[in-house]
Amino acid sequence: MRTKFFHVIVLSCILALSPAVLFPVRPLEVCARENDENSTTSELYALSAVLMDADNGRILLQKNASEVLPMASTTKIMTCILALEQASPDDYVSVSSYAAGMPKVHLGVSRGQVFRLGDLLYSLMLESHNDSAAIIAEHVGNCLDGGGKRSADNSEEESRAAVLRFAALMNAKAEEIGCTDTFFITPNGLDAIMTYTDDEGNEAQRQHSTTAGDLARIMSYCITDSPKKEDFLAITRTPNYSFTDYKLGEDNQWLTGSRQFSCTNHNAFLNMMEGALTGKTGFTGKAGYCYVGALSREGKTFSIALLACGWPNHKSWKWHDAKLLYEYGLANYEKRNIYEKAELAPVPVTGGIQAEMPLQVQEQEISLLLCDQDEVRMEAEIPETMEAPVQAGKTVGFETYYVNGEVYAQLPITTAADVLALTYRYCLDRILELFWL
Repeated sequence: MRTKFFHVIVLSCILALSPAVLFPVRPLEVCARENDENSTTSELYALSAVLMDADNGRILLQKNASEVLPMASTTKIMTCILALEQASPDDYVSVSSYAAGMPKVHLGVSRGQVFRLGDLLYSLMLESHNDSAAIIAEHVGNCLDGGGKRSADNSEEESRAAVLRFAALMNAKAEEIGCTDTFFITPNGLDAIMTYTDDEGNEAQRQHSTTAGDLARIMSYCITDSPKKEDFLAITRTPNYSFTDYKLGEDNQWLTGSRQFSCTNHNAFLNMMEGALTGKTGFTGKAGYCYVGALSREGKTFSIALLACGWPNHKSWKWHDAKLLYEYGLANYEKRNIYEKAELAPVPVTGGIQAEMPLQVQEQEISLLLCDQDEVRMEAEIPETMEAPVQAGKTVGFETYYVNGEVYAQLPITTAADVLALTYRYCLDRILELFWL
């Protein structure tokens, strides 16, 4: 669009570009072209499903991606990543009556038992133990409230308050990474509804829920952006893990306890497809079978989310859908560089010792997964004129890259040199220089 102050250079293309390295922009709302009627999505069992470019959060394929649904134990990926970020795996955590009372699937702990937090993360992610999720959440929630208190000493009311503090942290993290329709109440994904008073004083309710788009975005964060991504992957890729409880010795040092625990990874998809990185299953009677996962192959990293993917006896439907989504991504998308080198004309400068100001853009590789139907264009916005003085390196515009009509990335356009103002003092100094030569 042309305005009084800016003119726009438009470069458009239907892409046939070379592979490159990611230039990320977050959060992203850029999606692939509408594909709800895609033949692949029609083959999905899941009520809601998403295939996402994990490197940038761009949705590549979707089926009811924004439908709000319960997500069962896929919740635990957020519990795990927050525990890694907010606490130490070497923390020793005690079990409250509240946590010990969580329903199956559970580790089977008793009030007062003590565990190493890092061990409970394997229990959480490999076996999906609900009591482990509550122990972890309560410990972090206690720390958020000033720390110090042992969870085993909490009343049930205090335990619930600590877990809700952790849930608030989960919601804050979800919002931070770009989720728009996610609401956590529990750290384990058990179905729950919260009643509260809204800003207008009316009673309202929200259920523990997310969308396939938001859930895939959380997984993308866990494996690409979190400072604890390597720890997350190490835990969720472990086939088997054993640990014990702990007790205090006479020298006030922690000693291994009398109980032994073993965990087996129930993410069968890790052995179903080359490049499978991680994943988490989930099921409740309300949510149905759910799955969130990630795969990396051929320089492409995908995250997927499946919600309401059948009910008993259709436990294997999620594996069918996961394979279908990954195969679609691998077959139809290639990583390409969308950077376009634009010839930027110098901008006229008024009141300066030079008539024009040269402009520059630092060349960057802007890479993302694209299919043949994706449309990309670049627009460069620069001022029609500038007034001296102007310093080199000043941002005066942007090269904006659009993917399917939505902003994907921006590169600053900067001035390439200093242009001093043409003042009386400047002219006098030049005359004196000539005189003294």
